[in-house]
Amino acid sequence: MGITRIDVKIRNPAEPDRVWEGRCLVDTGAIDCLIPRQHLEAIGLAPKGTRTYGLADGSPVTMDITTADIEFMDEIVGGTIVYGAANAEPLLGVTAMESAGVEVDPHNQTLNKLPEVRLRGFRFR
Repeated sequence: MGITRIDVKIRNPAEPDRVWEGRCLVDTGAIDCLIPRQHLEAIGLAPKGTRTYGLADGSPVTMDITTADIEFMDEIVGGTIVYGAANAEPLLGVTAMESAGVEVDPHNQTLNKLPEVRLRGFRFR
């Protein structure tokens, strides 16, 4: 996919009026979202743990993570947010997109809402 960016809000679930708004690079190779640390701290989020990630060059890096509400395309999902460096480009990871029922159209470099969110393996009784 080419370069696609989208407007995103990261909301502190404990204090919903504390929000960071910005443009994120859509990164289908990233599982989780990444936001520069100073923006997460500014809305009162604190690290909840660490996770080891594999970088594009194959090297591992351990980073702080937290959870927050992620809003984009008129959807809201809860997700894992990685604390990025001050100069890091904010990323929207694939888990948030899938949770919101959004798919990537690589040909048009857009995100499209699915008519419904997939819930495979679930049976109504």
